[in-house]
Amino acid sequence: MDDPVQPRSSEPRPRRRDRHGRGMRGPVAPPQVPLSASRAEAFTDLVQDSVERLERRWPQLTEIDFLVLDVPPTIGGDATDEEWSTGTVPLGGTISASEGRPARVVIYRRPVEIRTKGRDERAALVHEVVVEQVAELLGLSPESVDPRYGEE
Repeated sequence: MDDPVQPRSSEPRPRRRDRHGRGMRGPVAPPQVPLSASRAEAFTDLVQDSVERLERRWPQLTEIDFLVLDVPPTIGGDATDEEWSTGTVPLGGTISASEGRPARVVIYRRPVEIRTKGRDERAALVHEVVVEQVAELLGLSPESVDPRYGEE
């Protein structure tokens, strides 16, 4: 017993395997795969696709800000009592342009997601809400903003 045991260094060793000996876990999917996109990011992409589709027909939409919020504001915030008196949750809204601020179209993510089952149904409802809000902002009918409105 002439060889004393060397004390372990205080520096952490690099882990090569997990506790079950299988190796380090990596990401489930690479970042460029849609699987790694969150629901909020996927929803924002649907709104952006819809806006791009409308911008080809209406170039003035580039001057409008399109926002995605999770839920509509509560009473006492930006919403008025008349908006909430119907008992329905709005899917979108508009904010008129004011001093130095462009007009805005707001789409509420959670109410739209709750009313749809799949991605295709969600994309159709998002486009319908965007068309309705743009029509309200421009003072036109939804059919004149997008001739295919209501067909999908």
